[in-house]
Amino acid sequence: MRFGAAALILALLGVALPTVGAQDTELPTAAPATVGFSPERLALLNPSYKKFVDDGSLSGIVTLVARHGKVVATNAYGFQDLEKKTPMRQDAIFRIYSMTKPITGVAMMKLYEQGKWHPDDPLSRYIPEFADLQVYAGTDAAGAVKLEKPAHPPTVGELMTHTAGFTYGFFGDTPVDKQYRADSPLSAPTLQAFVEKVARIPLLYQPGTQWVYSVSVDIQGHLVEKLSGKSLPDYLQQEIFGPLGMRDTSFAVPAAKLDRLATIYRYDQKGAVTPTPRDAKISTVPGMASGGGGLYSTARDYARFAQMLANGGVLNGARILAPSTVALMRANHLPDSFRDKGFGVGRQRIRPGFGFGYDVAVFDDPHQAGSTTGTGTYLWDGAAGTWFWIDPTNDIVFVGMIQRMGANGPELQNLSRALVQQALVEPSRH
Repeated sequence: MRFGAAALILALLGVALPTVGAQDTELPTAAPATVGFSPERLALLNPSYKKFVDDGSLSGIVTLVARHGKVVATNAYGFQDLEKKTPMRQDAIFRIYSMTKPITGVAMMKLYEQGKWHPDDPLSRYIPEFADLQVYAGTDAAGAVKLEKPAHPPTVGELMTHTAGFTYGFFGDTPVDKQYRADSPLSAPTLQAFVEKVARIPLLYQPGTQWVYSVSVDIQGHLVEKLSGKSLPDYLQQEIFGPLGMRDTSFAVPAAKLDRLATIYRYDQKGAVTPTPRDAKISTVPGMASGGGGLYSTARDYARFAQMLANGGVLNGARILAPSTVALMRANHLPDSFRDKGFGVGRQRIRPGFGFGYDVAVFDDPHQAGSTTGTGTYLWDGAAGTWFWIDPTNDIVFVGMIQRMGANGPELQNLSRALVQQALVEPSRH
């Protein structure tokens, strides 16, 4: 491969060039100006994110920006491990937690294309354990839990939008949340055992009446297994990771790749950033593969996944979904009545202009939501601070990777959209 003047410009801007022999598994690169970005304005990404490392808020960070399928900026700052002073590398491996959800969502959409499910189908059609679900209806004068029947059975579509009645148990203190914490379904040895535990817990609310972040996508993982006849790890590898060349994305990190694993940090009681212990079984695929939060990945791999979606379901000839299916996934499916109810998770709030599709949030009216991003921008993030967004109007993909529990995700995400959009001097004319 011969590198010319454009490659020199990219190198000066801090863009990582693909290694010789890896062109088939790397997104192509481009000088920012050739795809409508101001190089000087785009370079503001560097000091804006580096300051979070310099002030000790983050151990390290990797960012990647692409337009029209070409990478225009990718940078790594700080350290993979603070104690060992291991420099952050662009191919560092991160626990992506809930950024697993859109990947499981794509698996579900592939099965949708095959006619295996419809949004209006009751969950119990595929998961008989959910046939007799009850709904929490408060407590009586003596403090005993009251239950009632669902006004309608929760549906697959509601499962895909966190409106089916399930919860996580982490964010509330109702008797239902307490039962989730006591029964710990996410600690089950298999997805089947997980579903059996969830089926014994009442729904938190009547299906379709609230948006509550939940174990819904882990239930989707079980659905993928039932509808495909394959384990969730095998299905994702064969149908998504393999075709897309996502060579570092898995529910486990092989021993040979552990030197690239970024340490996860959290704040201790004194407000200091401290490391969390590494999972002793990190190199073994777990018996219960969490479709809601179990994957490890890299910025490069996730960018390939996101670019496939941005391309309408295809990357380098590997067709994962049809364009119409991607459009269905990224459309807002929440009623307007949900917009001012305070629904959300952390600081990621459902509000006017910002709704939710199938396993992704979506800016259906970004100006109303206070953002300069393009109409239809969709996104999600992870518990340790990883995030991504896709702007279909301007054909932009952004991936950000950090490893700090409790990080101010929306601040970092909003900053990325503001910085990228201000650098886009030739936006799409839609």
